[in-house]
Amino acid sequence: MSDEKPSLHIDLDWKKQAQEEKRRLEEEEKQRAEEAAKRAAPPAPVHGAITGAGATVGSPPDPTAGGRDRTTRGTRELPKASIQALVSTVVTQAMLYMGEVPTSSGQTMVNLDIAKLQVDTLGVLEEKTRGNLTEDEQSALDLALYEVRTRFINAAQQIINGAA
Repeated sequence: MSDEKPSLHIDLDWKKQAQEEKRRLEEEEKQRAEEAAKRAAPPAPVHGAITGAGATVGSPPDPTAGGRDRTTRGTRELPKASIQALVSTVVTQAMLYMGEVPTSSGQTMVNLDIAKLQVDTLGVLEEKTRGNLTEDEQSALDLALYEVRTRFINAAQQIINGAA
């Protein structure tokens, strides 16, 4: 037996390739996170319209907006949860039941009881978050409440006038 110690052979090319792959994956993840943040950022509210996922209330939802980008695997990237996203969701439901947003089949439905529940839900959200929202969040909620309440009154008046 020889007194030689076994030598440790390190494949530097393999190590270099692994480090390069790790760096590339980190860059791709960073880019995906930046793109998701851009898609999740709500557009600035337009006076007289409630925005969410790039559409005004009363217009059909845009299937390509709001971070719903399909990748090659068919998965969806969801937008970041936020007060604006919650408000937009409740407003969309209210508008749906007021007959202002068509269903996926293109038909409209009117159920003012459920629409009122959605409007009241926004009111509860306003009450329970008072003093805890940022200026932008509070502004979005105030505008949403004003718009949806006004539209609810108009929808109810149309039904009353149509029934009379």
